[in-house]
Amino acid sequence: MKFAYKFSNLLGAVYRQGNLSFSEDGNAVISPVGNRISIFDLKNNTSATLPLSTAKNITCVGISPDGNLAIVVDEDGAALLVSLITRAILHHFHFHKPVNSIRFSPDGRKFVVTKENVALLYHAPGKQRELNAFVLDKSYHGPYGETTCIDWTDDSKCFVVGSEDMSTWVFGAERWTKLTYYSLGGHKDVIVGCFFEKDSLDLYTVSQDGILCVWESNTELDSLVLKNKTDKPKMPRQGEDVEEEEEDEEEEAQEGQVIRGKAQKSKSEEKTKKVRYKHISKHFFNKERDFTKLTAAAYHKPTHILVTGFASGIFHLHELPEVNLIHSLSISDQKIASVALNCSGDWIAFGCSGMGQLLVWEWQSESYVFKQQGHFNNLASLAYSPDGQYIATGGDDGKVKVWNTNSCLCFVTFTEHTSSVSDVAFTSSGFVVVSASLDGTVRAFDLHRYRNFRTFTSPRPAQFSSLAVDVSGELVSAGAQDSFEIFLWSMQTGRLLEILGGHEGPVSCLCFSPVQSILASSSWDRTIRLWDMMDSWQVKETLHLPADALSVAYRPDGQELAVATLNGEISFWNPNTAAQVSSVAGRHDLETGRKETDKVSAKQLSKAKCFTSLCYSADGESILSGGQSKFVCIYNVKEQMLLKKFEISCNLSFDAMEELLDRRKMTEFGSLALVDDGAGDKDGVNISLPGVRRGDMSSRHFKPEIRVSSLCFSPTGRSWAATSTEGLLIYSLDGALVFDPYDLDLDVTPASIRKQLRLQEWAAAIVLAFRLNEKALKQEVLETVPHEQIAVICGTLPDVYVEKLLGFVATCLEKSGHLQFYMIWAQSLLMLHGQKLKNRSGSILPTLQALQKSIQRHWDNLAKLCDFNLYNIRYAVALSKQRGMKRAPEQEEESSQADDDDDDDEQSEEMSQASLDNEEMIL
Repeated sequence: MKFAYKFSNLLGAVYRQGNLSFSEDGNAVISPVGNRISIFDLKNNTSATLPLSTAKNITCVGISPDGNLAIVVDEDGAALLVSLITRAILHHFHFHKPVNSIRFSPDGRKFVVTKENVALLYHAPGKQRELNAFVLDKSYHGPYGETTCIDWTDDSKCFVVGSEDMSTWVFGAERWTKLTYYSLGGHKDVIVGCFFEKDSLDLYTVSQDGILCVWESNTELDSLVLKNKTDKPKMPRQGEDVEEEEEDEEEEAQEGQVIRGKAQKSKSEEKTKKVRYKHISKHFFNKERDFTKLTAAAYHKPTHILVTGFASGIFHLHELPEVNLIHSLSISDQKIASVALNCSGDWIAFGCSGMGQLLVWEWQSESYVFKQQGHFNNLASLAYSPDGQYIATGGDDGKVKVWNTNSCLCFVTFTEHTSSVSDVAFTSSGFVVVSASLDGTVRAFDLHRYRNFRTFTSPRPAQFSSLAVDVSGELVSAGAQDSFEIFLWSMQTGRLLEILGGHEGPVSCLCFSPVQSILASSSWDRTIRLWDMMDSWQVKETLHLPADALSVAYRPDGQELAVATLNGEISFWNPNTAAQVSSVAGRHDLETGRKETDKVSAKQLSKAKCFTSLCYSADGESILSGGQSKFVCIYNVKEQMLLKKFEISCNLSFDAMEELLDRRKMTEFGSLALVDDGAGDKDGVNISLPGVRRGDMSSRHFKPEIRVSSLCFSPTGRSWAATSTEGLLIYSLDGALVFDPYDLDLDVTPASIRKQLRLQEWAAAIVLAFRLNEKALKQEVLETVPHEQIAVICGTLPDVYVEKLLGFVATCLEKSGHLQFYMIWAQSLLMLHGQKLKNRSGSILPTLQALQKSIQRHWDNLAKLCDFNLYNIRYAVALSKQRGMKRAPEQEEESSQADDDDDDDEQSEEMSQASLDNEEMIL
């Protein structure tokens, strides 16, 4: 089960398109990212991506009022019913047309879906298990244009639908005597939002030209009564004998009751007293000579707060019905695509699809609660820190971002580069990030002060395409793709030490040996050159290859070199003897897809594909490889065989995803997929440039090609990361219960293990628990052992189980609250078996790095807490001294108060000294 890696999280992108939603408690934002759903916990400052994906990019998400269910719909109208508790798919459904919006009723019994010019009312899936979770109740026809937005009344009796034909339609969820449908006009542009007032039929409608209309109803919600002769929707029955009745019921179940609205009033409606709306007022958001389109709107009924977002990146906050402007702020250069308010109305979420921004703003304190932005262009490279806590990424947007692997959020962004970042690397200390860029600079960033403290340049301008930092962190090297040279700088002084020439083609990759001061460089001239840093930077060996070299990687022990070449092979070399050891032909494992513009089949295209990124696993036994494909392959180096293949994306919104083209789109004039019929903001037809593989900042329509640009294994070996067209994907070993026993016997049972615990045979119980290898049982056994017996037990354990126990302690230490208890285990194991572990340090290196990562994280958290407590104690001491000085209003009481003050000062000094001693002891 070593390679049972599963998708864990998606970083590098926080929002793409679609509507934002808050969770039921208002503490988490649910954001669609491509064809996946990410949940950002604002209280705990963490993010998680659901382990499910749709066939294409998600356009709208509907959350049930209790927060347990979500309906996710993609561009084609394919819907998933998802449980937000178990994070599993409950049901698949297809609406057969693109869906514009979806909204649950406040009581959770029904939901409305709008597609084209129709509103469909469905019964919401209940707690009982239905064969068909989506049962259509009614179909509402009325608008002539595409429907855009939905809102419900608080009692779920009526809902309102906005349309592109500038009309707003109010429909009854049932056939009420006073209301079946009602049409409202008054606007001159597309309706962006329509909202009911709290516990009322009064309406607010907002259009794209920045106009707000206020409508007053003459009817209260309580006065809506069902008609006497109501045709209740027939539900599908079971066991009918007559075939005709079954067919009729099936048709009615598919279509539901059809309600067709008309804009003109009928004579029968004029005789009876129906619901009437009166246009109260009209308000204009745009000032004179400052016209911007209104693109998103949200309304919070309890607090009467209206939030409107504009194409210029500005948002307004108004209080209704007086339409008083609370405040206005510009948060982006791009248009605001989605706005959402949480249940309390304090936090407002904004999504900007152009820049990939997600912001949460607290309007009362006028501060950001959450502010994240992904790389809005392709990610080019990534690197893990030595302890595995951080990931640095570089993108085509010229930004370097550093992500925390625990919270999965970006905590610092460096924007000094003026062109694409081609490669990033960490130094051995883990506190310096080095990046190379096509702007001709290599920059070093400090993660303590978050600043660019070194900038390395070449004598002549050069575009740097590769980067490497040696083990000591003193030497920085970068390869140029235009001058075919390698530049060496000193990190301490920032000076250029040497220019290494000799390659006859662009330098594609650089890699320092982990154990020696030797630099390996790969080039398009079909050679690998090994440069000796100790012997005046001379070429030690030259390895000749059958094709252009694209990537090179050292094994963690430095005794093997892996090279990916243009012919789709991975060859393995011994750097000491300069001899090839073995090779893997991986061209057919890539299984590339066929692009819409390709004239040849995918099978022929795969002959030209190759791996562009390599990375050894932490133990050096396997190698991870990826390239111009949606697949990432893991090979066993010794056996030269494919162990596992991961499909990083199934999103058909990307190009080169399918092996065969859709014949229904093929005509005698070519593929219909190449016809661009109104992309972008629907303002007209935007013609895409031919040959565009990457996105750009303009509004041209493009379909990016799926590819993997960089790969990296975590130093702990528990996860690996890949930068792709979709973002930064993290795959980790699944934490679920997996039965993987070691040296199993008939006597090894949970009952026998607990019997040993009752007999206080601690060492035997631990050995039996590790033979059965169930996580919960191992944790139970370890936490039952008395802490004073830990050192004795560690001394009597067999050597085979020491490494297993140390790895398990490292895993428990990361999440458990028993910090001191597991620290005693780790200390005892390392002190008693340190010499034996050192002899096989190569194999246990991932375990030790996982232990170091856990200890470092606890150290950082405790250090912050102790510093905070220390400052509080000092503040309390200083405050008590000031209070003592201010007392003494009368002369008579001065002596007695002075005595009391002295006692207080002595006590406070003793308390502060004791607290300082305690803090030092803890640290």
